[in-house]
Amino acid sequence: MAAHGTNGINGVHVARPLKAGVFAPIPTFFLPDSEDLDIPSFESHVRRVALAGVGPLIAGSMGEAIHLTRAERVQLIQAARKTLDSVNLTHIPLIVGTGAASTRETLELTNEAAAAGADYAIVIASGYFAGAWSGNKEALKAFFVEVSEKSPIPIMIYNYPGASGGIDLDSDLITELAIECPNTCGVKLTCGNVGKLTRIADTVSSAKFLSAYPRKNRSAPFVVLGGFTDFLVPAVYANGHGAITGLANVAPYSIVKTYQLAEASRSDPKLLPEAQRLQGIIARADFTIAKTSISGTKFLLEKLYGYGGRPRRPLPPISPIAAQALLDHPHTKELLILEEGLRTQAKA
Repeated sequence: MAAHGTNGINGVHVARPLKAGVFAPIPTFFLPDSEDLDIPSFESHVRRVALAGVGPLIAGSMGEAIHLTRAERVQLIQAARKTLDSVNLTHIPLIVGTGAASTRETLELTNEAAAAGADYAIVIASGYFAGAWSGNKEALKAFFVEVSEKSPIPIMIYNYPGASGGIDLDSDLITELAIECPNTCGVKLTCGNVGKLTRIADTVSSAKFLSAYPRKNRSAPFVVLGGFTDFLVPAVYANGHGAITGLANVAPYSIVKTYQLAEASRSDPKLLPEAQRLQGIIARADFTIAKTSISGTKFLLEKLYGYGGRPRRPLPPISPIAAQALLDHPHTKELLILEEGLRTQAKA
C-alpha cells in the first residue's frame, strides 16, 4: 500500500485502515548509561510484535511519552514506520500518543506525529489541572472536539483515569464525541469498565451508525478497545473491537489467539471453551504483571528477548526481589508456557 498522504480531491488525510484487533503500547528503550534512545532494541521489538499480528502504538503510557522530547517522539515514529515497511508490513498503521497539557501543544504534537508517519493519534485529557476541569463536561468535550476538528489524522480518545489525575470520561460523553466528531476513530478504555465498553459499542457497532454518522476518513471507523486483556472475550461478545494492552508486548501470540478464537466462536460456538480457557490465563497474568507497571514489563522483555532495561529516571527499576517474584509467579509461568507453545506453533 502506498504511503499515506493528502487526498488531492477532498484534502482528507489518507491513513492505513484501522481494523479491529490487538495493539501493544510499545515501550521506549534507553541505553543504560546515557538514557539515550536505544533504537535497535525498539526496532527489534516493533518487528517482533507486528510479525505476531499485533499493531504498534508509539509514545503511549507504556512508552513513557511523558519522558520523551518532541524530537525523540519523531525519531521513534520514523523508526517504527521504517521497521514495519522493511518486513513488508506497509499496511500496518501507526497509532501515536499526542496528548499534552494544553490543547495547543496537543495539536502541535499531533501535526508533528502526522508529518513523521503516524496514521492515527491517541489523545488523553491532561490531569495536571484535573481539579479544575475533571467535573466540567463542557470543557472536556470542547477539548476533544477541537483536537479532532483541527487534527490532520483521526483521533482516538484515551480514557485512563490513572494517568489523567482521575479524569474518567463516561459513556455518554464518549458516545457524543463519536457521533458529533467524524474525525474520531475510537476509544481506549484503560478504566477497565466493561459496562462502559458495552454501552459505547452498542451504539458505534450498530449497522446504522456509519450511515448516520459517516467518518471523515472512511479507513477509520470508530473502534472500542479495552485497555487490558482480562475482558477480551466478553468485549468481543459486546461488539467491542479488541484491545490495546501492555501485555501484548510480553505475550503477543497468546492474546492474538484469544481474540481470534473469541471472534470465530461467534459463528462456531464449539470454539468458545478454548477461548475462555485462554482468557483465564491471560486475565490472571494481566492482573499480576500490570501491578509491576513499566519496569516489570521491561524486566520480562529482558529475560525473554535480551532487551528491556529500566525506565527513564525518576521511574525506578523493579527491585530484584519483586522481579524474581514476578518471574516465579504461577500466573506469569502459565502465560509464558502458553506463549512459547503458540509461538513455536506459528513458526512451524
